[in-house]
Amino acid sequence: MMTDPIADYLTRIRNAIQARQKKVDIPASNIKREITKILVHNQYIVNFTDMKDENQGVLRLHLKYNDNQPMIIGIKRISKPGIRMYADADHIPRVLNGMGIAIISTSKGLMTDKRARKERVGGEVLCYVW
Repeated sequence: MMTDPIADYLTRIRNAIQARQKKVDIPASNIKREITKILVHNQYIVNFTDMKDENQGVLRLHLKYNDNQPMIIGIKRISKPGIRMYADADHIPRVLNGMGIAIISTSKGLMTDKRARKERVGGEVLCYVW
C-alpha cells in the first residue's frame, strides 16, 4: 500500500523528464486528474489521456519540451502525510516570484496560487511546479 500517492505521481513525472521521455503512465485517481488538468492549463504538459483498465485506470501524460528542454524544470511536494502545510488567503506562497505555480487544495477544489489569491481562499499547499 502506498502512503503518499501524490509524491509518487510527482516522482514519476520528475523521473520521466530526467530520462527525456515523451510520455509517462501513472495510476489514476481523482486528485491526480485534477493536478494534471492544472498542469495542462498552465502549459507544463501537452495533454493527457485517461485510459481505463480492470483496476483504477491509468493517466498517460504527454510531457512538453521546448528545444529539448523540459517545460517542468522542478516539481516539489510540499505538504506531506506526516507534516501538512496550510496557508490562509493572506499567506499563499509565491513560487520563484510568480514564475512557477503552487497547487493548493481548497474548499473550492484544487487551484493554483494565483487563482486562490484572486478568490481569497486558503488551503493545503500540495506542491510547487516551476
